[in-house]
Amino acid sequence: MKDFWKEPEAKKINIKKIIIISIIAILVIFLITISIIYVKNTSFREWIDTNILRKEVEEEKLATIEIKEEENTKICAFNQYIGTLSKNEFKLYNNTGKEEKSQTIEITNPIFNTNGRYLAIAEEKGQKIYFMTDKEISWEKTIEGNISQIQVSQNGYVAVAIVGTTHKTVITVYNDKGETLFTRFLSTARVSDISISQDNKYLAIAEIDTSGIVIESTVEIISIEKATNKTESNNSSIALYKFDDNELITNIEYQEKDKLICMSKDKITAFDEEGNKTEIINNKDKKTSFQTIQLKNNVVSIEEKASSLFTADSIVRIINTDTKNEITYTANAVTKNLYTYENIIALNLGAEADFVNTGGWLVKRYKANQEISDIVISGNLAGIIYRDKIEIINL
Repeated sequence: MKDFWKEPEAKKINIKKIIIISIIAILVIFLITISIIYVKNTSFREWIDTNILRKEVEEEKLATIEIKEEENTKICAFNQYIGTLSKNEFKLYNNTGKEEKSQTIEITNPIFNTNGRYLAIAEEKGQKIYFMTDKEISWEKTIEGNISQIQVSQNGYVAVAIVGTTHKTVITVYNDKGETLFTRFLSTARVSDISISQDNKYLAIAEIDTSGIVIESTVEIISIEKATNKTESNNSSIALYKFDDNELITNIEYQEKDKLICMSKDKITAFDEEGNKTEIINNKDKKTSFQTIQLKNNVVSIEEKASSLFTADSIVRIINTDTKNEITYTANAVTKNLYTYENIIALNLGAEADFVNTGGWLVKRYKANQEISDIVISGNLAGIIYRDKIEIINL
């Protein structure tokens, strides 16, 4: 018979489990604390970036591509490669500096334009165009007139601006196979920039008319589907955006959701697919050294701000064109030049370069023993250019 008066046994405490839970809790609290300090404390963040995350790299400790100064080598960054063009020989190098491909490209003074795995190379004020997918030449063409601009969409469509014909400017659009989709003739206005939307639905043409007392800038939107269809080609122009007198539109760029970003000297504005206009940046009366719209859903403006009697900082404003949220990054030097690609912003600071993402965080800092000549950048890597070499940074 069961003894109902027997005292129940005391439960054993699992000491091991408590210790494990305590250690995990302490680690979580520690990581949260470190993260907060990292975000809030600039000096602590610099120390972590340099000593723990190893974001700082130095000249002569990276993979290098040797070049010859006397050959006037032209350089681009493309997908996962650094490309060099010299004496009609185009070479592709990987992120370790190893040559992976060499082919003949009959161009001397190239215009490079890249988008993802696509690269277009055109002879500036010449007639030749080459289009590459990954490492291979997909198609090439010789056109009539002189090429002034070339632009590639993320799906491989190519728009080319041509001058030196009976028209002021001719715009021709090709598909990814090199087939001509349509040609647009402009008789009076000069074209300052062109852009194809990411879904290949629209071609935007920024036109400048200087024939009158004031400069007039307009952006015409062409439906690529209608322009390609012979029965609807006459009605392919679906919108015309006008700007203030003497507002010179220098750059245009399609971002996601068919959002068109337009940049002038003092302003950056956006037009959605319905034509609604939004002012993103107004830099009038500000000491702006650089600004760009060549990013993924962001724009950048850089202002110089004195930090002492003889030094100045670069205040980098990064503005999301969807949310209008603004993030600021400060570089402790004057920016000599600005380079961007997708989500990466590169600041040439003389003998140093900061690579920052559109979230405002440092990705890499490069320190040199000499002045940096130039920088090329893609989504995966960057090339630091000197007269006799290119140093490769993996981003």
